[in-house]
Amino acid sequence: MSEKVLMKGNDAIAEAALRAGCRAYFGYPITPQNELIAYMARHIMGRGGVFIQAESETAAINMVYGASCAGARAMTSSSSPGVSLKQEGISYAAGADVPLVLVNVVRGGPGLGSIAPSQSDYFQSTRGGGHGDYYCIVLAPKSVQECADLTYLAFDLADQYRIPVIVLADGMIGQMMEGVELPPQKTQAELPARDWVVGNLARRGEDPPGSNQASRHITSINLVPEQLEAKTRARFERYETIKKEEIRFEASGYRTACGEFSGEGPDLTLVAYGTSARVCLGAKKLAEKEGIKLGLFRPITLWPFPYQALGKIAATGKPILTVEMSLGQLVEDVKLAVLEAPARPAVHLLGHSGGVIPTEEEVFAEAKRILGN
Repeated sequence: MSEKVLMKGNDAIAEAALRAGCRAYFGYPITPQNELIAYMARHIMGRGGVFIQAESETAAINMVYGASCAGARAMTSSSSPGVSLKQEGISYAAGADVPLVLVNVVRGGPGLGSIAPSQSDYFQSTRGGGHGDYYCIVLAPKSVQECADLTYLAFDLADQYRIPVIVLADGMIGQMMEGVELPPQKTQAELPARDWVVGNLARRGEDPPGSNQASRHITSINLVPEQLEAKTRARFERYETIKKEEIRFEASGYRTACGEFSGEGPDLTLVAYGTSARVCLGAKKLAEKEGIKLGLFRPITLWPFPYQALGKIAATGKPILTVEMSLGQLVEDVKLAVLEAPARPAVHLLGHSGGVIPTEEEVFAEAKRILGN
């Protein structure tokens, strides 16, 4: 067991990426993720990697695309409006099945908005964000430890499924400092083989007989509609596998029987992720002092969303309060999760925008109001 070190969330993401084998980073400064790009600038080249502060966010994401096609584990990071500029490149990567990792340390919007923490990029992240039919795996840390753990995981998921993976951390998570146990350094031998990459085209005359390495062409364009549809349908079959294998969530305050959530559990369920989930944990403790039982359901994968697990909680018929730092995005997935519940519970929203963070007292007061206390 390694010792814990005190790190900012942004720094923990960067160090975990390096330990996961990231050797190509391209970015452009923007608050509140600047510590991440600064950490990469200081450390990646000393580990045999490449760092470029690109001329724009658009350039950065396309550099990541190219580096990944050439065989490197590659990533970029930004904050909300910067990620908006990267959407075309993400769509290109999704359409060409190019794995990459993108970190979004979310700030208030729309537009340039504020530099304060927010969760208003939920739709952009979980619904594809760019043009076309595609999804990205979206991981949402609630702590500095999870910043490290989920970033480390993101690179493996990206390679396993050949998909862009987004680490969605709001500005509070990126800026806070906590103790973190860092993951081990992966060796080159531990990284998965990428037999699909373009390879070293300068060595085309040295390729073994029968090799198609020099002629590989990685692209998202297909001008025959039927062929493009077939390729997209095949990708959606892969998405179904991801939905079966990669859903992650945390549920606290519940009793289970035979894998089902019991009606003997909490009086009300809070649903939140990231900083909002930390606030909800505080509200849960306040409720305990007054004998009120609150549960907390925290999706860790925002896509794929844990609809089935939340649906089992909804089957108890107890009310649900969604807490988020936006004016109603996560709540839409919560409503979808309860559609099949026999006694469909009421779904309520406590939302803030622009960088305003809910308080424990506010969440507890809203829960009491819903319960009629």
